[in-house]
Amino acid sequence: MTKAPFSGKGERASDLLVLIHSDVCGPMNTQARGRFQYFIMFTDDFSRYMYIYLMRHKFEALEKFKEFKNEVQNQHGKSIKALRSDRGGEYLSPDFDELLKECGIVSQLTPPGTPQWNGVSERRNRTLLDMVRFMMSQTDLPTSFWGYALETITFTLNHVPSKSIQKTPHEMWTGKRPDMSLVFLEKEFLSNNGNGRNIELEEVQEQQINEPEVEPTSHVLEENSTNLETQSLRRSTRDRHEPKRYGFLVTTHGDAILVYQDEPKTYQEAVSSPDSEKWLEAMRFEMDSMSENQTWTLVEPPERVKPIGCKWVFKKKTDMDGNVQSYKGRLVAKDFRQIHSVDYDETFSPVAMTKSIRILLAIAAFHDYEIWQMYVKTAFLNGKLEEDVYMTQPEGFVTP
Repeated sequence: MTKAPFSGKGERASDLLVLIHSDVCGPMNTQARGRFQYFIMFTDDFSRYMYIYLMRHKFEALEKFKEFKNEVQNQHGKSIKALRSDRGGEYLSPDFDELLKECGIVSQLTPPGTPQWNGVSERRNRTLLDMVRFMMSQTDLPTSFWGYALETITFTLNHVPSKSIQKTPHEMWTGKRPDMSLVFLEKEFLSNNGNGRNIELEEVQEQQINEPEVEPTSHVLEENSTNLETQSLRRSTRDRHEPKRYGFLVTTHGDAILVYQDEPKTYQEAVSSPDSEKWLEAMRFEMDSMSENQTWTLVEPPERVKPIGCKWVFKKKTDMDGNVQSYKGRLVAKDFRQIHSVDYDETFSPVAMTKSIRILLAIAAFHDYEIWQMYVKTAFLNGKLEEDVYMTQPEGFVTP
């Protein structure tokens, strides 16, 4: 879902570094190589030249801004006058606010619920993510390469025309016309001796890349189409198939290497993975919890009743540095096969509303209370079902 932009055009900056737009995007569902989950963007309002920094944590935003500020001010001999951002916590920290005051940089925070005021960053976010999805869809590389795709797209956008400015961002930023040979590929054939396949790279004609006219309301990977146009789009003719076991083969310089995915998708993948013992232990713990809470009773299915299925969901729990702390195996019922008003009347999750938690935190902060947090394992098993639900036994733990 998107919000329409405000009517009218805002006043543009008259010189470089007068106004910098910034935003943080993430966390992504898949970590980029280097364990990056976020990226922060800085866009100069006058030239639309853009800097991108990959981050592992949101709190790195301050250090990345310092790195950006030192580089651009040293290269241009000018100082940043204003920084426009949303009200993300990374921009509201005391350290960030103190740095801006020390450097005489005006902080322009957008009002709550109005991403239109930070439209340059919001549009750029959507353009970048759309183009990342487009680029990754044209390759067989793992999705963890999205960080390299993001950096490549940023370089490209800085070197091609945009409807927002008269020249390319690179020319307005450096005063020099960009070398287009760095952006577009000449037609050539690359021979891969390892598998005998030929890869053809077609010459790409220069296209004007327009930014979307509407603003995204959140920093999620929206399923919108990109405005990138190409003359010839051809998918690879390589045969695609599911791996026969947990992992997939990658051929490098004639050597076959078995690369394992982070988390298994099925029970068979879990028991055949290098971490099979840890996944089995996680599944046994889940089954013990089911037994202790008397989650179900083992019965023969009644006549005319077709039990719903179930599946294992596996997840690695990591700390703030990305180190694996524990292995989790959760058993879930495939209740999507049930029909409303036939198998059940209503469904809800007994969880607290976000606004209620915020009110609680505000009261605690006002009275200087201490807040404690605890984790309840398998809390959802305490829910009571009014209807009878028949489910098949979980794979790997079938009682004859």
